[in-house]
Amino acid sequence: MTDCCAGRAPAGSIMEPDSPTPIYPMSRLLSVAVLSLGFALLAGGCANLEADKTANWTVEHFLAEGRSNLQDGKWEEAITTYQKLLGRYPFGSHAEQAQLDIAYAYYKNGERPLAVATADRFIQMHPTHPRVDYAYYLKGLAGFQPPSGIFSRITGDSPSERDISPVREAFDAYRELINRFPDSHYAPDARERLGHIINVLAMHEVNIARYYYSRGAFVAAVNRAKRVLEIYQSSAVVEHALGVMLDAYRKMGFADLRADTARVLKLNYPGSRYLN
Repeated sequence: MTDCCAGRAPAGSIMEPDSPTPIYPMSRLLSVAVLSLGFALLAGGCANLEADKTANWTVEHFLAEGRSNLQDGKWEEAITTYQKLLGRYPFGSHAEQAQLDIAYAYYKNGERPLAVATADRFIQMHPTHPRVDYAYYLKGLAGFQPPSGIFSRITGDSPSERDISPVREAFDAYRELINRFPDSHYAPDARERLGHIINVLAMHEVNIARYYYSRGAFVAAVNRAKRVLEIYQSSAVVEHALGVMLDAYRKMGFADLRADTARVLKLNYPGSRYLN
């Protein structure tokens, strides 16, 4: 007969647990709790000390620290310092200078969109500020920096993947600077940079024209190339725009228009490769 109680402990016996459960005296438990609380308070106190490092800083202290960070190339530290200054002292000439310095630090730290946004906010908040010309200049610098060899050749790639809105913003910033503050210290360099940007914008139009040409949309190619002649006459890319028009007229069989374009091309660019 099978014992229905098999596996059970005999009556009256005591089951022992797999491992003993330690029993601590109450005094020891209280000691552990107090010690843990002490560590927590100590950690919190250290955090508060660190957070309060600038608690008693004056405006002058913040400005000196920020300038020191800028001079040492510590861009992130400079940004943090000036942001704390603005949080503590949000009004006055020191706050306005801090806004400009933050924009500059963003630019040097490679955070160009933030630099543009910060400079633009300064322009909107202080349109008559004595240094608003610098804000326009900085906005242009951060908005576009031409990479090496950008003007070397026109590739003909589809322009749909290229975002030139920052270039246009830089163009607008430099143009506003030159128009509003022609005698500004930053105006000569802005004019030179504006010339580079005009070439980039014109080249973008030629890239679009060449893309249309590669797709057989010759009328669209001509119309896009004409934009360069109408808007960016001083650009070094005019030769390439005339070249697109020359090829498109040939494809469409417009001999007279092609001859006129060739004549203009030869007059202005006698050694152009598009005349071959």
